[in-house]
Amino acid sequence: MSPTVFVGIDVSKAHLDVCVLPQKGRGRFANDDAGMAELIAWLGDPAGVLVVLEATGGYQTPAVAALAAAYFGVVVANPRQVREYARSQGRLAKTDKLDAEAIAAFAMGHRPAVRPLPDEQTRLLQGLMARRRQLREMLTMEKNRLQQAPQTLAPAIARHIQWLEDELQQLDDDLDQRVRHSDLWREKDELLRSVPGVGPRTSHTLLAELPELGTLNHKQIAALAGVAPLNRDSGRFHGHRTTWGGRAAVRTALYMAIVSAIQHNPIISRYYQRLRQAGKATKVAMVACMRKLLVILNAMLKERQPWQPRLPQTA
Repeated sequence: MSPTVFVGIDVSKAHLDVCVLPQKGRGRFANDDAGMAELIAWLGDPAGVLVVLEATGGYQTPAVAALAAAYFGVVVANPRQVREYARSQGRLAKTDKLDAEAIAAFAMGHRPAVRPLPDEQTRLLQGLMARRRQLREMLTMEKNRLQQAPQTLAPAIARHIQWLEDELQQLDDDLDQRVRHSDLWREKDELLRSVPGVGPRTSHTLLAELPELGTLNHKQIAALAGVAPLNRDSGRFHGHRTTWGGRAAVRTALYMAIVSAIQHNPIISRYYQRLRQAGKATKVAMVACMRKLLVILNAMLKERQPWQPRLPQTA
């Protein structure tokens, strides 16, 4: 059923500010179990209703789960897309109520497609990978501080670095155990890691941050990850294409995989060398290889086939 009612929800730690279009209904509910129950009752029949929330660092997750469980079509939108759409409509002011209206207007004007939400296992994996990124960032900052710290502070920073490294190792062990004990994850992990250049961290990141892998075509998956070249033609400026948007954690994992794949994966290595010999800049060649690797991985999961040097390049 095509949506006829569009709900925008601005999420904060304490509240859910709601706007319903085209009726222009408004409401505010507590961001807790009781408030979500009131919101669901207030919205009524889920048929023909599209609910859009922005990704807000996890504050939206309970509301998304509650609305999905009540059979509402739910989309978690990229905040930048919503803000750019609002600006295109002349909506420059920013308050919680106006943000909710802007999100509802985005839902009505853009009508983003509803995709299946990550299951509980996938959400857990996403949380573990997010924590791993946090530990890595803290570890890098502490190592930088150690280089400039006074001698009296160095031992304390060194102890913290050791603690972070121990925590990171324990988290990596936990990730490996959880993947191995999940039938679904284990199969996908084995398929992904059969590709030269794809190690456990890249595989875990793709499982957590790109659950759509293997379910979309090659153009859709490249756009979702942010490695699809987009035209930027204007006036006399023609022929230049760039990549932007997408999921930063996925792009980082693909980049690290490509660094290894250029050395050890014959298909990626030959493709990279061909691009460089054609005069492509290193960065352009790297991004093209990231896209090619992602397309190969997408085809492998779709067909449930391990790595083959002659694997079809599209899915």
